[in-house]
Amino acid sequence: MIQRFVDNVLAVTKESVKTLTYESLNNIVRLINGLSALLLTILPGKANILEGIHGWELRPTFRGPRFPRWMENGVSSFNQFIHELSVDSDTSSLEYSSGEDDLGAIYPASPSSQSSRASFSKRNIRWTGWIGCLFLWVLYPIKFLFGLPKSVWQLFCCGVSKGNSVPGNDRSSSPRRIKRLLTLKDHVVHRATDRRRGVIEDLHLAIEIIIETIFDAVHKAAHFVLSPLEALRILCRWLFSHSNRGKDMLDDDPYDSVTTTTLGDDDPVVTERKTSLRHSMNTDARTCQDVITELGYPYEAINVVTSDGYVLLLERIPRRDARKAVYLQHGIMDSSMGWVSNGVVGSPAFAAYDQGYDVFLGNFRGLVSREHVDKDISSKQYWRYSINEHGMEDIPAMIEKIHQVKTSELKISQPGLEEEVGDSQAYKLCAICHSLGGAAMLMYVITRQIEEKPHRLSRLILLSPAGFHEDSGVAFTVAEYLFLFLAPILSPFVPGFYIPTRFFRMLLNKLARDFHNYPAVGGLVQTLMSYLVGGDSSNWVGVLGLPHYNMNDMPGVSFRVAEHLAQIKRSRKFRMYDYGSETANMKAYGSPEPLDLGECYSLIDVPVDLVAGQKDRIIRPSMVRKHYKLMKEGGVDASFREFEYAHLDFTFSHREELLAYVMSRLLLVEPTMKQQGSSRKSKKKGQ
Repeated sequence: MIQRFVDNVLAVTKESVKTLTYESLNNIVRLINGLSALLLTILPGKANILEGIHGWELRPTFRGPRFPRWMENGVSSFNQFIHELSVDSDTSSLEYSSGEDDLGAIYPASPSSQSSRASFSKRNIRWTGWIGCLFLWVLYPIKFLFGLPKSVWQLFCCGVSKGNSVPGNDRSSSPRRIKRLLTLKDHVVHRATDRRRGVIEDLHLAIEIIIETIFDAVHKAAHFVLSPLEALRILCRWLFSHSNRGKDMLDDDPYDSVTTTTLGDDDPVVTERKTSLRHSMNTDARTCQDVITELGYPYEAINVVTSDGYVLLLERIPRRDARKAVYLQHGIMDSSMGWVSNGVVGSPAFAAYDQGYDVFLGNFRGLVSREHVDKDISSKQYWRYSINEHGMEDIPAMIEKIHQVKTSELKISQPGLEEEVGDSQAYKLCAICHSLGGAAMLMYVITRQIEEKPHRLSRLILLSPAGFHEDSGVAFTVAEYLFLFLAPILSPFVPGFYIPTRFFRMLLNKLARDFHNYPAVGGLVQTLMSYLVGGDSSNWVGVLGLPHYNMNDMPGVSFRVAEHLAQIKRSRKFRMYDYGSETANMKAYGSPEPLDLGECYSLIDVPVDLVAGQKDRIIRPSMVRKHYKLMKEGGVDASFREFEYAHLDFTFSHREELLAYVMSRLLLVEPTMKQQGSSRKSKKKGQ
């Protein structure tokens, strides 16, 4: 009787403490969100900054967009499948909505990933299956957090599978339907569990675990006091089996076995891999490989070592027999993820692949993981590079690797090719570059011409390229003066700008999730970040939520790269890095002053397409136009085009007109002789 009374008191007290704690935390969060909304009302210029920004005020959709006009005659079979699903009539398809009940609102995808989702047919999936999947979404995280027994979990999964079977059909008579439903269940569980938890969600979970642990200990203590004989029996049992339990604990495997398969294979092979789930922390750490293979495309990773020992990752969506290739190079604080982040029909990499190109995605040096042949390289040594090394070490190494791979593959797939092309290049290589990648690519072409070495490129498409920065906002001007003034003092102590610890990288990843959950806070952070970068209205908060900003690795900026940009802005010239003394410059360039690249534009011997953003406040249209003016004066075959975009819209937003323009410029590159001949033969056969 007393024990039951104590249990009731503890249960009521525990629920009261939980309710009080939860409501206190929720009220604090509401207060923060409310104050953020209040600040947003008085901040100037927020309308332009928040205009058209997706990721917090609009809920993501799972429906894939219709194909652009330029892709109607050249898409892969996988994209055609997605297209057919996404254009089904509302009477024959079950689509995710963007309302309050949308599961996407519970587990929002990456800011730009709505382009890669599809709808599912009602004919294939019944509501009973969806109800079972909903329960799986809820219970799957609980399995890992609270140790749900494997037998219970398997029993529940079997029950859901049985619930998913269509009434009136026997399981053995419809294996395809059962397999499809089980595959869907695995897909739903995977999409649910790879979503991030924000800091607030972690606090809720931590509070619940702490409260449960404390009251469980109190309950056991009270139980032992009220039942001394049972407590003594448990103590003896514990002492007797202590040694056996210790041995069993040593034999326990701290890793759980997870079934994995490679999507995109014709016959995917299911394998078992060991993964430490306790280290996942519910952060989105998908790689570019994960994104590409999840969407059904082939993938290949190539390690490239530069002449100064940096190990770069050159990623590829391969078409091994293609005679045309495209190389995409990201900008500052970015990675190859930017070229695939908009899903199937909204990303330049997938668009080029669907048009028959062999796609290569370059990655500059500058990751927290510090990939280098010297595994013990110090942080100070690793980050000791400027834009010079991007243009004269990174890009040459990756393009030479592309040349080596393409040449060897084409010799195997197309015998007699060497006699056909002679000394000329057997394939056409175009480059699409954004921001800092554009400046590094111009540096690469010019320096290769000066060194009389082949650059192997047929066309350049530069999206808001860096290089000239004198026309910029007050924030950049202040940063320039402060940086150049403090550079001699800071350079020995600050090798680069990056987040060095996994905890703070994880915290940034989780905060990005909270910025989506609380619109006013996200809008305030977006507005303040926009002020810091001169008023640019790019979706800065959305970009922070992309997977390449994760707890395991993250791009950074070296001190010298930032100093180099400040030097370019101060000199009002697109110059190479100034080493600070005539002696050092003479050793590097053969002159007391750094090489002025703008004066060497006449050496560029390939067509260049320059694209500017009218809303870009980081690299303004006037600065891109300056590139164009100098190129035309140097006799370069150059074109100039403006779009109504901000700086990050060129990569992280789904812009159909931009993709149409980029693809149209790529198609201006004439095919090789063999491709011309084969196209003529196909036309004759068609006639």
